Amino acid sequence: EVEKIRIKITSLGLTESRITADETIQQLFVECRLNSFLAEETPLSLPKPTGGQTIHYNYSTVINVDKEDNHAEREYLKSILLKPDLPADSLKFTVVSDPPEDEQDLECEDIGFAYVSLKEIFQKQKDIIEQDID
Repeated sequence: EVEKIRIKITSLGLTESRITADETIQQLFVECRLNSFLAEETPLSLPKPTGGQTIHYNYSTVINVDKEDNHAEREYLKSILLKPDLPADSLKFTVVSDPPEDEQDLECEDIGFAYVSLKEIFQKQKDIIEQDID
């Protein structure tokens, strides 16, 4: 059996009117980070969804955690379970505003965050599948 964690970024909808009203925010991508082991982002930035729409990334990545080849990742995951106050026990998702091609002097800007607690998943022994994250 292959031991791995699969992370999928399926879609994004905005509830924050401040962001939907902001003309400078046009294209969005999502970054996913787990401590120092993983920093991935959706390969595409998509036009900002408006009026209750959703944009679809359908992006997925895998962290392998088998004993043989991925010992460090495995030890880190074990530490999440054993150390009660490890601050980085969550997957952090960041919604990032990608400046338009003709305005490359603008910086990418973090406009929203969401977290999924790995510790909670391990303790409940239940995957989070097809669930919205605020």
